[in-house]
Amino acid sequence: MCKPLKLSVVTTLYRSVAELAEFHRRASEAAREFAGDDYEIVLVNDGSPDDSLSLAVDMVQNDPHLTVIDLSRNFGHHQAMMTGLAHASGDYIFLIDSDLEEDPAWLSPFADELKSTGSDVVFGVQRRRKGNLFERFTGSVFYRAFDLMSGVKQPHNIVTARLMTRRYVDGLLSHSERELNIGGLWLITGFKQTHHVVDKLALSPTSYSLSRKFDHFVNAITSFSNRPLFIVFYSGLAIFGTSVAFIVYLLFQYFFLSQPPAGYVSVVASIWLFSGLIILFNGILGVYIAKVFSEVKQRPLTVVRQIYRSPESS
Repeated sequence: MCKPLKLSVVTTLYRSVAELAEFHRRASEAAREFAGDDYEIVLVNDGSPDDSLSLAVDMVQNDPHLTVIDLSRNFGHHQAMMTGLAHASGDYIFLIDSDLEEDPAWLSPFADELKSTGSDVVFGVQRRRKGNLFERFTGSVFYRAFDLMSGVKQPHNIVTARLMTRRYVDGLLSHSERELNIGGLWLITGFKQTHHVVDKLALSPTSYSLSRKFDHFVNAITSFSNRPLFIVFYSGLAIFGTSVAFIVYLLFQYFFLSQPPAGYVSVVASIWLFSGLIILFNGILGVYIAKVFSEVKQRPLTVVRQIYRSPESS
């Protein structure tokens, strides 16, 4: 087991070959300013299809502060981040993306904020969400819908970058679910958390299409909240009550007012409506069953193929 250090900088690699060298330089500079020589930089290769791994391994040979964790395949950004945090040994952990849209120099103001507020977490919040009008609109809809459906108010326009204490990270890692919504886990882990306004760059177009955003939304809600199940229950109860009231109304018209119901349009429309609701509700239940199926198998969050460290760091 590695000796405890003052600081661990944790990031993930996926198509990162163009930015990696500059990220390493800037992250090392920020880490030395914060912790002197008592730091490490943990790079988690999330099955990157480019030469990110080979470049990172070459860098390990010349930097004893560097550790590269190579995952056996692409497991996803959130899973890779949790793996990096699990291997970090610092008293403070600085989590950040490696694409340079988030500046490693944020470590210094985050550290000042952490100290002055007595917080366990300082996380970045964008002053203005990057992207075009449509991307900003869909992002706003996601956060508002997540707040409504989960019952937990998540800070809007957060970024990956955050400085955390050891006890907070230990608490975060104690969550054992496989179906991750890391934004929700960051929040419900608790402790005192403070936001710091940042200006995130937009160096490349977003890789999240509308369909991927919708998939992420469904996964976030069903991984974090059981409120949709209660919505299904109360919707079914409301539909049942409305149907009973309507049937009583029709019977009253037929027996007391001699007005039998006429026409098939309303009948067909009702069939379509209730058939659609049944399929929708079964689909919601199916998503949760799929989540349970995934959790009970207890598959590992990620599989590490190899860990690369400089001989000087042993």
